[in-house]
Amino acid sequence: MATKTTKATGPKPPRAKEVILIANGDLRLSANQVCWPAQKAVEDKLTQALKKEGWKVKRAHGLDRKKKHGFIDSQKMGMEVFRNIHPDSPLIVVEAVWQYSHHVLHGLITHRGPILTVANWSGQWPGLVGMLNLNGSLTKAGVNYSTLWSEKFNDKFFKKGLKEWLETGEIRHDTSHVQPASCFRLPEKPANIGRELAQELLQDKAIMGVFDEGCMGMFNAIIPDHLLNPLGVYKERLSQSALYAGMQRVSDEDAKAVRRWLNKKGLTFLTGENEETDLTDAQILLQCRMYVAAVRIANEFGCATIGIQYQQGLKDLSPASDLVEGILNNVDRPPVYHAETGEELFKGQAVPHFNEVDECAGIDALITNRIWTRMKLDPETTLHDLRWGEHYKGVGIDDYVWVFLISGAAPAQHFIGGYKGASSERQPPMYFPLGGGTLKGISKPGEVVWSRVYMEDDRLKCDLGIANVVKLPQRETERRWKLTTSQWPIMHAVLPGITRDQMMARHKANHIQVAYAPSAKKAQEALAAKIAMFQALGVEVFVCGKENGLIAD
Repeated sequence: MATKTTKATGPKPPRAKEVILIANGDLRLSANQVCWPAQKAVEDKLTQALKKEGWKVKRAHGLDRKKKHGFIDSQKMGMEVFRNIHPDSPLIVVEAVWQYSHHVLHGLITHRGPILTVANWSGQWPGLVGMLNLNGSLTKAGVNYSTLWSEKFNDKFFKKGLKEWLETGEIRHDTSHVQPASCFRLPEKPANIGRELAQELLQDKAIMGVFDEGCMGMFNAIIPDHLLNPLGVYKERLSQSALYAGMQRVSDEDAKAVRRWLNKKGLTFLTGENEETDLTDAQILLQCRMYVAAVRIANEFGCATIGIQYQQGLKDLSPASDLVEGILNNVDRPPVYHAETGEELFKGQAVPHFNEVDECAGIDALITNRIWTRMKLDPETTLHDLRWGEHYKGVGIDDYVWVFLISGAAPAQHFIGGYKGASSERQPPMYFPLGGGTLKGISKPGEVVWSRVYMEDDRLKCDLGIANVVKLPQRETERRWKLTTSQWPIMHAVLPGITRDQMMARHKANHIQVAYAPSAKKAQEALAAKIAMFQALGVEVFVCGKENGLIAD
């Protein structure tokens, strides 16, 4: 009796000149629904560009009419989609929105065909930010990929890159602005400061408080212990439930004291009475409770830096943490006292906070705080999203000006006018159903050291350089805010010696760390100290751009 053979099932082999397209999205339904029209428009433009090259597009997943969007919106869905994608197919991940990298990372890790990540050059929704996060996550995972971006998808840069990828499976970008820090001779005094601080950290060690890892799918933001511990830094894995419980133990008087302090400093709260759409006094009071609780927990566990995950944890229980984060990052902040002894906690110090539990930014914040404090510079530091940018020509400025933007974690010391120049506005309801205010301001002109710690080849690495923060006319600032997220603090940054496309090609993260120096000379000295400290800790360092004051060795 003959046995029946069963035909193997699975995805069909790739067809000639056919590319598979996927669109990764948010976990939050409201965000996916609001942002879907922008994503659809980008996909249409990309499809037309591919057709002009003689290629067909096959979308690996359809529009969900019930959910009213066409995004991959969970890891579960991502696995279902990838089961029907042949691993040898040319694959494009196109993004016009923020996306949760872990929804698709599993499929990209095992994919054998060429991978291209694409984003639209727009500040409307953080598609560029989402793509950079995915790129950083792929880099950490050791996945080969190419990346591309465009405003209209018909410019020379984009068409050249797309053609190159279709023909060869990869794109080679210009990264000539990057040099290994080992190629430079560091000035002796700041270099010694960095090395001394590295030895202190290795000997005394430090604790990084992490309120739940893995915020918003950011695989690139989680440092494995085997890479973190050799720096002398160890995680205290805290729960956001502990933070929420701590908020309940903060007295009304302690919370109201924080609000009074901020009012006295001149911070403007833009409030209303509608809990669903306005920033209310009740929301602010809860944020004040969170601030007090966070400082007390940091003290209890001996944390040198802390990170609140927030966006997928507390959002259904509490207002946003963004106002809290901005205050924590400022030396001049409301006093917090021990609940039992009455001792003022972290008196005269910032409590460095890394937004969205980005542990790479946490390491950066800790090291920056120690160097800047030792050098008697203002130690306030924060991360920003590398959100978008445009060339600006005006009085005294004719350059490419980036929009660095974050959801409220920037300290008042970075703003024109400090607290008096700042406001707190309600976070967008589609992201934050229970509201909560940001700490919004315009970053003051001056010199900053920027940096980014990332993971590649199972090693910690760091890119860094000097940036010039410029002051744009108020009208231009307002225009840029309206094209991005108007509730968030903004920094107008010029990166000397780095073009837009060079920065995008090289940067391995959605976030960028910044700290001010009072002059170009001091910025160069702080940069040198930071290079020396990272190197002494075993981190591979790269210098980007120019105006860094370093001399080739």
